[in-house]
Amino acid sequence: MNNPWVIDNGSILLRLLLAMLLGGLIGFERERSNHAAGLRTHILVCLGSTLIMLLSIYGFSDFVDEINVRIDPARLATAVITGIGFLGAGTILFTGKSITGLTTAASIWVVGAVGLAVGAGFYFASIVSTILILLNLVVFNKLEQRYIRGSKLHLITIHSANTPNILEEISAVLEEQECVIRKLVVNERSNTVYGELQPAVLGLEITMQVLTDRKFEPMTITRQLRGIGQVTMVTAE
Repeated sequence: MNNPWVIDNGSILLRLLLAMLLGGLIGFERERSNHAAGLRTHILVCLGSTLIMLLSIYGFSDFVDEINVRIDPARLATAVITGIGFLGAGTILFTGKSITGLTTAASIWVVGAVGLAVGAGFYFASIVSTILILLNLVVFNKLEQRYIRGSKLHLITIHSANTPNILEEISAVLEEQECVIRKLVVNERSNTVYGELQPAVLGLEITMQVLTDRKFEPMTITRQLRGIGQVTMVTAE
């Protein structure tokens, strides 16, 4: 290719297919891990970034020889990075106990960068980057979970009768599971059966954020808390 401002249709097809493949590999890992942005989202982001980069470099080749026109191949790439930032922000969620989706947001952003690299013809850089991204998402994730697992917050909600020792009994169960209570909210709630004329029975709604270093087992903690006589409902996440 002698003219740097001209590209043939075969090269365009190659770059778009490569973008689809590389974006799909990263998206497949996110889809398999059941994240908000999965296979199709990552493919579309990578394809779109590649197409915009192709347009930015080759789409205005007819104006290269114009005296008053200045061609900047990177002008549209900057807009792609900004736009993907808004898309990634949509995958970040605050669940009340922690922030999730940061890794998926980062994967969308870096897939956009891979697409730009493919569109610019940086095949080696884009392929190596994809391998390193998958290494980070798959291998490093397992190493982090196994060896670098830190303390994590979990949310527990309990409905129970309003008895004097209920908080002490709940605390004893959590101490046995090596959970540290970081936040505790206790509200009164009334239990009224629909259609009954009997007065409402006052109970408690106990919401806790607990911190634990060990692996959190919702089934085990729920079973033990339900074993307390006055507890009627437990949710753990």
